[in-house]
Amino acid sequence: MSTWRESLMAYIRAEAQPVDKYGHMPRLYALAVRIGHGLDYDDDVLFAAVWLHDLGVFVGHRPIGEAELARWDHVPYAVAHARELLPKWGFPSQKVEGVVDVIETHQPKDRPARVEAVIMRDADILEQLGAIGLFRAVAKIGRDSRFPTFTAVLPVLRRAVNQLPGELQLSESRRLAVPRIALLEELLAAVDQEAGSLLM
Repeated sequence: MSTWRESLMAYIRAEAQPVDKYGHMPRLYALAVRIGHGLDYDDDVLFAAVWLHDLGVFVGHRPIGEAELARWDHVPYAVAHARELLPKWGFPSQKVEGVVDVIETHQPKDRPARVEAVIMRDADILEQLGAIGLFRAVAKIGRDSRFPTFTAVLPVLRRAVNQLPGELQLSESRRLAVPRIALLEELLAAVDQEAGSLLM
């Protein structure tokens, strides 16, 4: 009989569309564990929140229409499905609301109080920086209506490098951010030098 973790990972592997979105979850969890080393946190809550937090951004789980998609908030969707799915897989019922709290407060704009949420939020911010942040942003070009061209994704990368590091709460996260910030700054400077206004 599979554990709830195996059931959760299998579900996300089957549902993650486009398929490259799957990789965010194991990377994010590994990064969160690294950041959380030495802190007192509930690993069940962290694991479940990491693997479910982006369910509402997968194709098949989000709206199709451009106008509806522009208004879409994937967080309530992920929360509702966490409450529905986790008990079915044998996740401890007394921890479900902890998972919900982490999902609800994992974005840079949020100010989480729960340690698992702070850890996951920092890890999610780090995933938007460095080489991985670059890959994730560039992968959206041409397949996401918000990013039809290379030029359209540049503001996302500039915002990431200029604003997100200041949102990190934990010292280990800030330490891990340093080389990621430097890489993105170097890349953006190279793009400006090589293409200027002709990137398209």
